[in-house]
Amino acid sequence: MTTTVVRPEIPLLDLKAQWRALRDEILPAIEAVCESQHFILGPNVAALEREIAAYSQAAHGIGTSSGTDALLLALMALGVGPGDSVLTSPYSFFATAGTIARLGARPIFCDIDADTCNLSPAAVRQTIERDCERREGGLWHRPSGTRVRALMPVHLYGQCADMEALVPLASAHGLAVIEDAAQAIGAEIGGGRRAGSLGTIGCFSFFPSKNLGAFGDAGLCTAADAELAERMRVLRVHGGKPKYHHALIGANLRLDELQAAVLRVKLAHLDRWTEARRTNAARYDAAFRAAGLAGTIGLPRVREGDRHVFNQYVIRSPRRDALRAHLATERIGTEVYYPVPLHLQACFASLGHVPGDCPQAEAAAACTLALPVHPDLQPEQLDAVVAAVAAFHE
Repeated sequence: MTTTVVRPEIPLLDLKAQWRALRDEILPAIEAVCESQHFILGPNVAALEREIAAYSQAAHGIGTSSGTDALLLALMALGVGPGDSVLTSPYSFFATAGTIARLGARPIFCDIDADTCNLSPAAVRQTIERDCERREGGLWHRPSGTRVRALMPVHLYGQCADMEALVPLASAHGLAVIEDAAQAIGAEIGGGRRAGSLGTIGCFSFFPSKNLGAFGDAGLCTAADAELAERMRVLRVHGGKPKYHHALIGANLRLDELQAAVLRVKLAHLDRWTEARRTNAARYDAAFRAAGLAGTIGLPRVREGDRHVFNQYVIRSPRRDALRAHLATERIGTEVYYPVPLHLQACFASLGHVPGDCPQAEAAAACTLALPVHPDLQPEQLDAVVAAVAAFHE
């Protein structure tokens, strides 16, 4: 009788292991909220806002109902709407551009850096010089006739965009800077400055798969300016202050008290988890080089002096789809972030983009693959992933 040996699964993310480790801390926090029956904008929300702001080196934190709503709230607070446009990346989760379009504004896509997959300062500069002009006290996008109001870089995969180049570029043209830091809590540029403190507003997601994940949707905005922070606090409760008096039209964008309680427990463990991710990434780098694969697959590039928090460990392979299928047969979890760049999404067809408009984003979409890098990944699991990738390329 032949016995079939089933390989143990190596998941892309193992939230069950995290839950088992934190169960005895999280359940009392949830029970305390239930006992209080204070579910909306309670003490846990206020405390988490202070704690995340301090962690991110920002003056103010404003909890939101999701990372998407953090971006939406930031745009609303800056008055972005019909007739406006925002310079941003074509290589990101849909919410980056979707929130711009949702407010009736136009996303203007600038290509990414080939090494980091983050927004390219050179591409932004080229777009401004080629397609924009200064008039009426602002920067205008000639092809669309819209006023450019903001720059929205994305700190993709856990590494900050080149903010030392992007922020002065935005400032020179009077643009606000909205950091899409959904994947990058704790990430730093050279000198130790953290994501969320580098622009006008920082936007974080606490979706369960993030380095700091809630038990559902949750997000947060950070800001240095007290008046802007207060405007966001008002806008997230339908624009009402005091209650039932509305000088602004806002929306229901507030963070849930139960989610805040869970996140406060997890925040105490974030740095340990981040260092485990960084250790796993370094082990991958060394193992792939030792296997002679550094010239076959592209390894993540980290800018010198930066702290990459590795929400994802993303390699490049010219045979990405076949490699992913092979890893699936080995029960190794992977994901493609992102298979279709935003400028080529069907819903943005009216913007008139064609293949070749953002060649670096299109190239990344065709060859990038995320491997397991979560903090509970065991060394033997990591070795099995490397062995499977090596076997495919032999």
